[in-house]
Amino acid sequence: MQIPMNDTADAQTSTDGRQSDRALVTRRGVSRYLSQNGEVCLFELTLVNGRRADILSIAPDGGITIIEVKSSLADLQADHKWNEYLEFCDRFSFATLPDVPLEPFPSTEGLMVADAFGAHPIREPIHRPLHASRRKAITLRVSRQAIGRLQRMEDPNFAIPDV
Repeated sequence: MQIPMNDTADAQTSTDGRQSDRALVTRRGVSRYLSQNGEVCLFELTLVNGRRADILSIAPDGGITIIEVKSSLADLQADHKWNEYLEFCDRFSFATLPDVPLEPFPSTEGLMVADAFGAHPIREPIHRPLHASRRKAITLRVSRQAIGRLQRMEDPNFAIPDV
């Protein structure tokens, strides 16, 4: 069976109604950009500290990047938790839309501007290599959450527990 790859399938597996249309547009552009660079993405990944990464990507070499989507200046100003993602990735970036001012974003982190069709990096993220055991734990968590989502799409009437 081929898994449908359309907006409906995406909405069922990786949104919960908290994402604005602007955030979803940003997320789509970032994921397209990362995919063109050989990375694969998982949206709304729950980490062991209870935080949810907007986008987590894994590069062909196993490198893990977390991208925090900020759809407005107010969204950025209200966020005081972004640094809690740093221990779960090799690289961390913010992503926003072209009409959001870039100056308020922390200059110590990566930054990209996106639209529905792609993204453009403004500032490359700092490389902070993960310890091998942490990388393995995160990769396993990503795998289990992604497989669980696919399994729920295949059999939506069966109660498959969240990971």
